[in-house]
Amino acid sequence: MKRRLGASEANLLLVQSNLAGTYRALGRLKQAHLMQLDVFSGTLKLHGEDHRSTIGEANNYADSLLKLKRFEEAKTLLRQLIPATRRVLGESCDLTLRMGWAYAQSLYKGDRTTLDDLSEAWTTLEKTERTTRRVFGRAHVRHVRQARALRYLPR
Repeated sequence: MKRRLGASEANLLLVQSNLAGTYRALGRLKQAHLMQLDVFSGTLKLHGEDHRSTIGEANNYADSLLKLKRFEEAKTLLRQLIPATRRVLGESCDLTLRMGWAYAQSLYKGDRTTLDDLSEAWTTLEKTERTTRRVFGRAHVRHVRQARALRYLPR
């Protein structure tokens, strides 16, 4: 309907992103993933890599990969996009911290996790946890999860 009414491409992508989030909340992870891929690709074409909308959709897409346990794909995507996220949004931005947490998870949760992956996951998670604690405080739910993961993650 939005397309028929002449909505902008950015507005159409936003609606699709919201639908993907609804699918995810309903447990329809494969449908959410496919839609999120389309949204991320469209946003990347429309705005380029260094745009907040693209970074947000990249995070949503990476999250869909993690939920489907496609850790290698998530790791590759996040490795490419985290430098742009840091450059555009800074180290202390919530989205940057969420991406760091997702990247650490993609490193240590995979079936083919190597010792180098565990070491990189530890380093990434330690840095992310420290920044999350500084920005949001010790009681923040994300900090609590990250601190717990650090306790159980082998060095």
